[in-house]
This record gives sequence, C-alpha cells and structure tokens, in this order.
Amino acid sequence: MATPDTPGPDATHQRPDGVSDLTVEALGKLSEALEVVEHARGYLYGFHRLTGKADLNLSDAEDLFRKAGHTEIADKLATEIIGRNVIEGRWTFQIMEDYDDHYYSEFKSFEKEARDSLVQGKRHLFEAEMKEDRRTKGKEHHEALPPEA
Repeated sequence: MATPDTPGPDATHQRPDGVSDLTVEALGKLSEALEVVEHARGYLYGFHRLTGKADLNLSDAEDLFRKAGHTEIADKLATEIIGRNVIEGRWTFQIMEDYDDHYYSEFKSFEKEARDSLVQGKRHLFEAEMKEDRRTKGKEHHEALPPEA
C-alpha cells in the first residue's frame, strides 16, 4: 500500500537503465504532440456531429417553409443545401475516415513504435519524472502512487 513517503513512480513509469534525459524529453514532446492531435481529432468529431445535426435541422426548416407556403425557399433549401458536400466530394464522415486512416493512425503507430524501441513501451516517463520532482514528499495529496498501488 502506498503511503505519503512511498517513493515513486511505479515500475511502469520508471526510465529503463541507460535512457538519456534527452530521449525522455523527446518522447515527452512526441507524447505532447499526440495529445494535441487527440484534441484536434475531438474537434473534428465535434465538427462532424454538429454539421450532421445542422443538416438534419435543415429538413425541419424545409418542412416549416413548405407549411408556411414558401415552396420556392423550401425547394432551394432541399436541392442546394440539404445533403450538400462540406468539402468537394465529401461529407464529414469521409473527412473523419481520411483523417483517421492517413494521419491519426499513422501518428499513433509511430509514437508507440518510438516508445517500444527506446523505453520498452513505457508511457509518460517525462510526466512521471516531473510529478516526482514537483510533489512534496511526505505530504497528504502529494503521494507518488494511489493507496491501492
């Protein structure tokens, strides 16, 4: 059981022998970049969902225009805006698939390969060492590990 004085980090977050500070820093920057890509991917999925929701809402607007007697506007909305490609030849799901298949998956694979080849696949070494440097040893809520560790 971990106590406030338990040294850390745990074995899965300890740098293997012979790994340099620069290697850990480089992997930390790679991991940081992947986190940014994950965040961007989330925005892209949000864009996908919001655009789809808007397209579905346009159908409601079309129906209301028709009920209000504005058939020309309803017809133009139905033929020119509803179902329109957001990028030449593509709906948002196609953008998502291209992003995932040609960038995101390659980036994730590269990051894992780099960790596997340099630090036995260990993740977040830079952050684990930063935590150890920044925490106040022996102080409650500054423990190296959770109590169940």
